[in-house]
Amino acid sequence: MKIDRQRLEELLPRYETAGPRYTSYPTAPSWQASLDAKTYRELLAAIGREFSEGGAISLYVHVPFCRSLCHFCACNRVITRKPELPSRYLDVVEKEIRAVRDALGEARPASQLHLGGGTPTHLSPEQLGRLIDAVDAAFPAERGAERSIEVDPRVTSEEHVDALAARGFDRISMGVQDFDAKVQAAVHREQSAEQVAALVERARGSGFAGVNFDLIYGLPFQTEASFDRTLDTVIEQAPDRIALYSYAHVTWVAKQQRGFERHDLPSGSQKLRIMLHAIERLLDTGYEYIGMDHFARREDALGQAARAGTVHRNFMGYTTKTSEDLIAFGPSGISELSKAFVQSVRGLDEWEEKVEAEGLAAFRGHLLSEEDHRRAWVIKQIMCRGEVRAADYAEQFDEDFATRFARELARLEPFERDGLVVREGSGDFYASDEGRLLVRNIAMLFDAYLEEQQRSESPLFSKTV
Repeated sequence: MKIDRQRLEELLPRYETAGPRYTSYPTAPSWQASLDAKTYRELLAAIGREFSEGGAISLYVHVPFCRSLCHFCACNRVITRKPELPSRYLDVVEKEIRAVRDALGEARPASQLHLGGGTPTHLSPEQLGRLIDAVDAAFPAERGAERSIEVDPRVTSEEHVDALAARGFDRISMGVQDFDAKVQAAVHREQSAEQVAALVERARGSGFAGVNFDLIYGLPFQTEASFDRTLDTVIEQAPDRIALYSYAHVTWVAKQQRGFERHDLPSGSQKLRIMLHAIERLLDTGYEYIGMDHFARREDALGQAARAGTVHRNFMGYTTKTSEDLIAFGPSGISELSKAFVQSVRGLDEWEEKVEAEGLAAFRGHLLSEEDHRRAWVIKQIMCRGEVRAADYAEQFDEDFATRFARELARLEPFERDGLVVREGSGDFYASDEGRLLVRNIAMLFDAYLEEQQRSESPLFSKTV
């Protein structure tokens, strides 16, 4: 991948708009609040009937607890140091796991298990082991399954790593964000490079095949020079994958962000320069650009999948594992089923009450139409491969791609004029190297729900640039 930094500094601001990240299609703002636990149970039962031969599933567990509030964070989390809350959570999530297993009607192996949050390692090593064992008892891991976890290096001990390694976890994602002391103090996330390095060494020594870093650009007091120093440290520690996220100033979701004075945040042009410089450095260091904000080493499984065109995308981000169904547990968990999306209530207390009363805590979702499936396929091709091949679409849906999406293809003209998209006569198109930085914008052209969402008086999405 090659980019012309000077050209992009002039070009990308023209494409700055609010838009989805497309971890699903349709996206959550279009879902209906009428999809309840009864409907969810019926959907799970249908999966059990359709996959009576035992197809594998992916699993996600949301652990909402954090010890302290990071001021950049817009995740669903509960700030606490009360030991009774995690203990109560474990009792309830075990009931939810059993309810899903019972609704499916038979055991389904798991090809992927991911623990996210919040901070999963807010749980003690013993509690973490209990949670994983409960999942495995209901959904045994298949051979070669990917098992991953998000951690905060400040609260993750050697005992945590040992408990994870003993249960077959092979990938650990560390929230680094930035190593600059002034930036860390501003966002209330203070941790040293030595602290992170020690955890990296422990994970690798315990047999973890993959170590991932999460970085954020656009934070208060960040400059190109300060983030360059962070990149020096990151490159020295050599993570296998890097997620380079844009700071999303979404004060309607994360009220604590209102404390960031606008003059403390980098300007739009400064933020863009930080991003482009970071991309250049990572590419020069040997990382491959996977899509949007993700990078991986060539030898990493995700780097190999990118070259083979087999990368998948779901609520866990970019992944090498594909399965027809992803089932989520915990408050705000989103399940992606072959025929529907289903989300549980966000609040910890409400989630506990609903699981205790009904076994499941679903409160909204979306039943997928045939049109949804077609557009979701196109959007996933754009997000994962940066291209759409008309022959592949015709094979999948038995209709002509260029005819079905003539209006959307015509709207690619500005991207083509700017050298971001290359179109071919059959309806095929692909993003150029520079256009791959704007796959969200390209995917938005095929979103049938977006126009109505954009009329909302309340902001719904973060900026695409």
